[in-house]
Amino acid sequence: MTARKPRGLGRGLDALLGDAGVARVTGLKPEEPHKDGTGDAPHGAAGRLLQTLPIHLVRPSATQPRRHFNADAIEELAASIRARGLLQPILVRKVGHEAYEIVAGERRWRAAQRANIHDIPVVIRDLDDAAAAEIALIENLQRVDLNPMEEAAAYQRLSETHGRTQEEIAAAVGKSRSHVANMMRLLELHPKCRKALEDGAISVGHARALLGAKHPEAALLLILKDGLNVRAAEALVRRFNDGPAGEAAPRGKAPQKPSVPGKKDADTRALEADLAAALGLEVAIDHSPNGSGALRISYRSLDQLDDVCKRLMGTRI
Repeated sequence: MTARKPRGLGRGLDALLGDAGVARVTGLKPEEPHKDGTGDAPHGAAGRLLQTLPIHLVRPSATQPRRHFNADAIEELAASIRARGLLQPILVRKVGHEAYEIVAGERRWRAAQRANIHDIPVVIRDLDDAAAAEIALIENLQRVDLNPMEEAAAYQRLSETHGRTQEEIAAAVGKSRSHVANMMRLLELHPKCRKALEDGAISVGHARALLGAKHPEAALLLILKDGLNVRAAEALVRRFNDGPAGEAAPRGKAPQKPSVPGKKDADTRALEADLAAALGLEVAIDHSPNGSGALRISYRSLDQLDDVCKRLMGTRI
């Protein structure tokens, strides 16, 4: 069988360096050769400018979608550059007198610095801010080492800032529309769940389960504490969503806590929240001024009761 070619607009930096690739991604026509003297350098077939620049004249873009660069991967690339040179040029645009901004290729620029390379091959394109940002987003989405939150944020920027539909984004990066939609949903995660996903503490499968959780913080704590796999995490979320004894809360709303007399202070409410997170169940504390009180743990099934008993008698809360 013949190998299937990637779909859509974005085929990595090779497409971005070419006139047709940039035109498909941005809708811009290839620029004409410069008339200010920079045209003395070699041009491609339709006006792109390929030349060598001192590395100190090239700087990263402030709108770079990637926030984390793996130090080991950069060092490995630097070793390759030391041995064989920088084989693929970096895509840049001119932003001032002897100043160039990276559009695509910051990893190679960083590695070239580590390799003590003084001059680097570049392709110079005449791009406005919007076109440069869109190319950078699509080029980054071709990479396999973006973390899921970076990928989701890049899709959102293509949608909100550049007006791309999910179908257009999917075609541009060679993914399905459902993949793009599911990844964008990750931006709805609770901040602590987003951080756990970004740090690699949980997988995308865990994160999707947590999207449906009424108590995502408590569920996350148990997933991390007990090292739950995705299937177990999904079961945990379903159990959480059953709520305390009685009617389940409407979708998207936390179940009502049992009513207690008197107004609770902030410390009591915080303790309730900590215990609820540790147990994965609704907890209410009724504390009276004389120092006595009651601790109420609500469960909906015998499995939940059994789990609480094991925790109280066999493990720490």
